[in-house]
Amino acid sequence: MILAQSLTIDWVVVNNCLQFTTWGFSSLLLAEILRDIYHALCHQVNWLAKWHNKHHAAYRRDLTLVSQKAYTDSQLYHDIVESIILVVLLTIVALVVQQWGVWLGVAYAGTFLYAASLRYFQGTIDTDYNHLPGPLEAIPSVWLVNRTYHWRHHFDDVNAYYSGVFPLVDKILGTGLSLKGKTIALTGASGALGQALTTELIKHNAKVIALTTNPDKIASQTGLKVLFWELGNEAELKTNLQKVDILIINHGVNVYGDRTSTAIQNSYEVNTFSALRLIDIFSATVTGPEAKATKEIWVNTSEAEVSPALSPLYELSKRALGDIITLKRLDGVCVIRKLILGPFKSQLNPYGVMSATQVARGILFLAKRDIRNIIVTVNPLTYLLFPIKELMTWFYCRLFSKAVKGS
Repeated sequence: MILAQSLTIDWVVVNNCLQFTTWGFSSLLLAEILRDIYHALCHQVNWLAKWHNKHHAAYRRDLTLVSQKAYTDSQLYHDIVESIILVVLLTIVALVVQQWGVWLGVAYAGTFLYAASLRYFQGTIDTDYNHLPGPLEAIPSVWLVNRTYHWRHHFDDVNAYYSGVFPLVDKILGTGLSLKGKTIALTGASGALGQALTTELIKHNAKVIALTTNPDKIASQTGLKVLFWELGNEAELKTNLQKVDILIINHGVNVYGDRTSTAIQNSYEVNTFSALRLIDIFSATVTGPEAKATKEIWVNTSEAEVSPALSPLYELSKRALGDIITLKRLDGVCVIRKLILGPFKSQLNPYGVMSATQVARGILFLAKRDIRNIIVTVNPLTYLLFPIKELMTWFYCRLFSKAVKGS
């Protein structure tokens, strides 16, 4: 009885702890949002841009310093000013809300001010993690802003990639991937989705190279270059892919109910092996100190990865492609996005319930928010089943496969 009394839970203490934790976490999140919003405003408001431009003027493309003075000026006019504004705003919030947990956000903002002041007075770059000089060795991170992610803000598109620690604001604003000025090669360009993607990409100021076996089906337009290619001759595209930023693998075949040996061979050759050859050829072009930041591969594996397509060979060949891509992602050669698409009207599926234009717009909406597994479908189960399947496949491949040397 005495032991039971001594183990009685003090719910007041528990409630206070939960309240502190909730407010504390919220204040940290608010600090990041405010900091990134201020950064975005620095690129939109002229008088803020004058100060912020000193930050951009301090670095060369390899993130080495232009000069020590340029660097200390960038700390004074950007980092220190930004940190002071952040501390003041969070202090006001803490005083208004009157919750102890919010002061955790104030302390968090104070660490940025302390580090910026240290860099200004000592002239060191050690704690400026996203600006350390040297080649980019990792692909842009999904969950945390790393050097490669932030490099893109400086030298890919200054009006994108605003986030400093967590890429939340970029995902909200659609600035997690800039398509402006990118050279994008697209297979299956004469199909319904290929043509819709071409139109939408050009609207986003991208330059599109249509890779197709049917060049006569593609109407010429500004920003579009058409190249003829045939299945099995993927190696001939290597020279053209050298200067391509994003390769979209979108070609495919659907033999429906056919299960002959020819149908099996054709399905895997088009849907799986051709795509894998293109991935390997493009991966070989990811060289140089900046390629990790700019090169990407998007692969249309389709909803068939997890859902029936009423075409066994289409499902099997697409699932094989999807699983191998999950395996290849482990080596981090470049960003590889999967396009998990539901049924849309096309030559492969005349009964699709979505339009190719809807799907193309959905793909770009999510890509600009740096989503790596882009799901566009009307089937709610896919949004539930695919992440589970992908996580299990990733874990299995991570556990039982070896890293490729040099990756």
